[in-house]
Amino acid sequence: MHFGTQLLNYFNTWEESLSAIKYIETGTWHSLWFSDHFLPPYPTLSLESESALESWSLIAATAAVTNRLRLGILVSGNTYRNPALLAKMAATVDQISNGRLILGIGAGWFQQEHKAFGWVFPGVKERCDRLEEAVELIKMLFTTEGPINYNGHYYKLKNAYFSPGCTQKPYIPIMVGGSGEKRTLRTLARFGDMANFGHGSPEMFRHKLEVIERHCEELGRDPSEIKKTLAIPLRIENDEGKAAQLRKHRGEWGLYGSVSFINDRIQKYIDAGAEEIIFSGIKSNPELFEEIQEEILSVFR
Repeated sequence: MHFGTQLLNYFNTWEESLSAIKYIETGTWHSLWFSDHFLPPYPTLSLESESALESWSLIAATAAVTNRLRLGILVSGNTYRNPALLAKMAATVDQISNGRLILGIGAGWFQQEHKAFGWVFPGVKERCDRLEEAVELIKMLFTTEGPINYNGHYYKLKNAYFSPGCTQKPYIPIMVGGSGEKRTLRTLARFGDMANFGHGSPEMFRHKLEVIERHCEELGRDPSEIKKTLAIPLRIENDEGKAAQLRKHRGEWGLYGSVSFINDRIQKYIDAGAEEIIFSGIKSNPELFEEIQEEILSVFR
């Protein structure tokens, strides 16, 4: 069983992140992630003026100061970058990290930051169409030798050489983030290597895996080729009253509670089919990661 963590890009500095990164690198964690937003992604809290560090800059810096951890963005918003540019960025970070990158990509959802920075925010159907094209194009760049031509509705390449290619073989794994059953999970089944869902119940997690299996059957693909991961917030809180309030206001299936409560819930996700769980919402404090490693990760070794 693998465990990762998504560090906060928001409300802190690179120096604060670096102290957590150095601790996580020395521990038993499998992966480390950032999120891809240009404003703190809490649209109901009016936090637009707070700091937000850019994710690909962070992951490139992290690649240079680590040697072991798998690294990625959970997940890159497709609406922010041309997918060919994103593939080029990914191949560069893969080289810096000596083959430790995972390329996460999703359709994009945060309308407020699109308006703030002047990016077009298409409707849901177009964002799903764009994501499908983008993932197809990126995989083509990762796996094709010689000049590449692509004539999609939204993206086009003409005699594009992709060099250097991926450092890791056969290519950088592509994580498709999201849980939309008709489009996103079908795109994953066609082109992706890793699934990632936002938190919900273990029963919901199992249901999404069944949807992936159905898409794979239709497409003639073995679903075991796709790694199944879950991103879920975690906070150890021994006061059950406070923990109950956190679950009420931040999501019933968040990992908010005592160590025994959290471990019981983690086991339910493992039983449902999770192969890696990525904890989020943890402040960049090495002591917090040490507690989680000793009290939670050690139980599932």
